[in-house]
Amino acid sequence: MNETPLHVWKFFRAGGFDQVKLETGADLANLDQLDQKLWVALACPTRGLEFDTRTLDLIDADKDGRVRAPEVIAAAKWATSLLKNPDDLVCGASSLPLASINDGTLEGRQILASARQILINLGKAQAEAISLEDTADTSKIFAATSFNGDGIIPVDAAADDATRALIGEVLSLFGAETDRSGKPGVSQIKVEAFFAEAAAYSNWWKKAEGDANILPLGEATAAAAAAVKAVQVKVNDFFARCRLAAFDPRALAALNREEKEYLALAAKDLTITSAEIAALPLAQVAAGKALPLCEGVNPAWAAALAAFQAAAVGPLLGNQTTLCEADWNALLARFGPFDDWNAGKTGAKVEGLGLKRIREILTGSAQADIAALIARDKALEPESNAIAAVEKLIRLHRDLHTLCLNFVSFQNFYSRKTPAVFQAGRLFLDQRSCDLCLSVEDAGRHASMAGLAGAYLAYVDCVRKATGEKLSVVAVFSQGHDDNLMVGRNGIFYDRKGRDYDATITKIVSNPISLRQAFFSPYKKLVRIVEEMASKRAAQADAEVNAKLQNAAQTALSQDQKKPEPLKKMDVGVVAAIGVALGAISTVLATVFTKVVELTAAQKIMLPVVFMVAVSGPSMIIAWFKLRKRNLGPILDANGWAMNTSAKMNVPFGASLTQIAVLPQGAERDLVDPFAEKKNPLPLYALLLALIGFCALAAAWYFQCFDARLPVHLKASSILGTNSWNCAAPINSVGSLVSTNRPAAK
Repeated sequence: MNETPLHVWKFFRAGGFDQVKLETGADLANLDQLDQKLWVALACPTRGLEFDTRTLDLIDADKDGRVRAPEVIAAAKWATSLLKNPDDLVCGASSLPLASINDGTLEGRQILASARQILINLGKAQAEAISLEDTADTSKIFAATSFNGDGIIPVDAAADDATRALIGEVLSLFGAETDRSGKPGVSQIKVEAFFAEAAAYSNWWKKAEGDANILPLGEATAAAAAAVKAVQVKVNDFFARCRLAAFDPRALAALNREEKEYLALAAKDLTITSAEIAALPLAQVAAGKALPLCEGVNPAWAAALAAFQAAAVGPLLGNQTTLCEADWNALLARFGPFDDWNAGKTGAKVEGLGLKRIREILTGSAQADIAALIARDKALEPESNAIAAVEKLIRLHRDLHTLCLNFVSFQNFYSRKTPAVFQAGRLFLDQRSCDLCLSVEDAGRHASMAGLAGAYLAYVDCVRKATGEKLSVVAVFSQGHDDNLMVGRNGIFYDRKGRDYDATITKIVSNPISLRQAFFSPYKKLVRIVEEMASKRAAQADAEVNAKLQNAAQTALSQDQKKPEPLKKMDVGVVAAIGVALGAISTVLATVFTKVVELTAAQKIMLPVVFMVAVSGPSMIIAWFKLRKRNLGPILDANGWAMNTSAKMNVPFGASLTQIAVLPQGAERDLVDPFAEKKNPLPLYALLLALIGFCALAAAWYFQCFDARLPVHLKASSILGTNSWNCAAPINSVGSLVSTNRPAAK
């Protein structure tokens, strides 16, 4: 036994299918009871629509960029449960009266309290309604408080100078996060990262403290090691050159650089620190020579060697002015443990604070103090989250019904009163305006699917050169003809905000536009074929004339030397062939004329109509079937929708989507065109004379005036038979127009 449905639905028919009416809050609240097979769409994208993207993002629970039917149902359930009267959703007001919020539930009371707190923070304690503008700027809402439930603590949230100083140091080293009041602050994650780095740095120093091998000069070891590193490559180079000179004295001149290199340097404007001088050896190279540290050194390295002598050589080797290779190697060995320890440094991010400050922070209660502040802030998270819920409820109060009228049903689209959310604007082009224009990202990919809609589609690139704004739309042409629609045509596009764009057609998907276009299509094709044939024949004739002129010019000089060719006699076979052709043509014309003569007067009047039906009928029938099958589904599917029906656009509805230019009612027209082409009456006169002559010849043939001179198969009496004017006594002369077997006039 079938259960009686809990909610009674109403439907209307549009687009060739039944669509649900959503007229009350109860309709929205019971969307979960509506069979989803009756929904027009099952999913839509959150971008590319003329709809508030923030509202769509709030409905999109899984944040995948698409709104699906279950998410719409959940939003409707949530919004209707928080309003005392769900019918308020149908009004679509942008402000939410506080008295409308359902305070009979815990969530409703939290939202109501948050709404009132927002108004109090904004200085609107007496306000009876809250709007989106009130919730848009959270920095104003939370400006008066440092604790707002987001877990981010600004500097001024601390009560003592030490904690404020530490928060400032964390901000400078690990970067700031912005809390709901708009102030920079730190979160629990950043604080934990700071103390982890500080502890690592302190522990790293503990490995070296009191170890003379690692710190042979104590705190000055780092500076001495840096001085050694600064000259290590050049000192190694000097002693290597000296060893090579000891191996082979012939290399000494090359090791000290040749004179011509100095001549090249002398030709330039030099500075002591120039790269060319710095590339020279530290000092004059000789076998077994010690490195001078003061005199006779490369001037580009003099300062570095002086720092090396003061920081490392003097404290470890004594006050000496030269350095032998053995002392140099011993010096490197002394700094080896320090280099190994320094390579394993941890906590480098906080090194700038210094070891003393870091250990002061670690031994104090600063970490616990900041953690307490963060916990105090997080305790307000439910109230702060309720503020976000206030914004969501206001948005659904304004937008939910509109979304359902463009998702569950397409009432906005088929009512033609309010544009649908997928209609991007209006295109003006070729004396037409197209209301069905949709935003597209990739015209080629979109056309591969949208072409199945059976509609005439024009993809248009739109640009506002003043601001550089660009967009691409696809426009559906559903009235008029396509004679002047082609890639490259320009028009104007107006978006939903009224902004104008230069529009250019870039791609066309051709399909029938209207029955009117289908009616004239065969005649236009015939005219195009005739024009093409005439153009080809004219081009061929022009080429033949040019060829003949060339041949004539080439043979003009030798013409006198040749004997004139005898005139060719007319070929009897050609004459016979011409006669046969003329006879066949005359037979066809006579047969057609005979059939026309046999028609009754009514049939003769209907003959032009029959001709037009025979020519235009097939194309109109095909177009009629195609126009009836036009549907919006593939166009929206190509835009990321999940259409649940075909959403047809039949001929009457399609005509409403494209408007053709018409003169305003009551407008006056001046039909005199000063630039109209001058009419020449001679072609008309010639046509009239030809028609009169043809009719006279046809009448004379019908009255058997030519039978005596025509072959048997061309005589009227033979062709017309019993339908001839006088089947008993054929007429033999033009003057004998009265039948011999007719009674004489009394």
